[in-house]
Amino acid sequence: MIFIVLESKDCYFNLAAEEYLLRTRNDDIFMLWQNDNTIVVGKNQNTQSEINPEFVKENNINVVRRITGGGAVYHDSGNLNFSYITNTEGEWKRDFKAFTVPVVNALKKLRLSAECTGRNDITISGRKISGNAQTIIKNRILHHGTILFDSDMGVLSRALCPDNEKIKSKGIKSVSARVANISDFLERKITVSELIQRIRDEVFGSINDVKDYCLTEDDISEINALADSKYRTFEWNYGYSPKYNFRQKKYFESGTIEVYLDVSDGIITTAKIYGDFFGIRDVSELESALLGARHEYDALYNELKSFELYKYFAGVTIDELMKVLV
Repeated sequence: MIFIVLESKDCYFNLAAEEYLLRTRNDDIFMLWQNDNTIVVGKNQNTQSEINPEFVKENNINVVRRITGGGAVYHDSGNLNFSYITNTEGEWKRDFKAFTVPVVNALKKLRLSAECTGRNDITISGRKISGNAQTIIKNRILHHGTILFDSDMGVLSRALCPDNEKIKSKGIKSVSARVANISDFLERKITVSELIQRIRDEVFGSINDVKDYCLTEDDISEINALADSKYRTFEWNYGYSPKYNFRQKKYFESGTIEVYLDVSDGIITTAKIYGDFFGIRDVSELESALLGARHEYDALYNELKSFELYKYFAGVTIDELMKVLV
């Protein structure tokens, strides 16, 4: 069995590393890793309906889709992620405890009342500190989970705080849960490095043949290629989302603007703009410009910045208009 601690905090690289190791290695692998500020959405989710896009944009939060199901989660340097990659007979490990119990035991040795609850959670005193998910590719299983160590809960709550009324989607929705950091329950403070060591000791236990593994230059090159072709792309992170209908209404001093969009594969297929605003040009020109555009902040901003928007919406700036469009 091999043990890997990823040095990267690049979410696109790290998720690509999971998939690369899943597809190319035959070893049993246990890996620990962290991301910088990132929202990770489940494979079957609608990205726009899981995030607060304005807050995400303003705070430079990355958004990436993973290859496993389940709900959206927030990662930062106060969150530790673990991954198991191993062979299977083509069966789901429906009982996630085979993977979560070692983590629970490590937390118990820190005098924390951790337990496996439901199908895929770890909780302390009824509050969720870890969510888990799985996928299988060619008789290899990837099981991964989060451990909320000392995450910024203020950012987490605002980044994952979408307006559920504005997007009607058939994608899998996240289930709200009372989450907490394990640092809230610790009798003495520990570092992430100490937590990593304790989890490593518990996972490997009496296993004698454990090898620490560092990614080679070839590994890194292949992982970056996968990150560039998949995990860093709009098509994977947003375009993979199920079809949805978007509706948003905002009130400005100069009038109300209401937007209706139909979106497929992340691309706007229908656009209508209504309101009691004043303008000397017909908004149908803007509606036409939105067709075929990506439903994503930067793409729409670039599409509209060449227009003299004051001629369509008197007294409304492009930054204000963007708050209606995403």
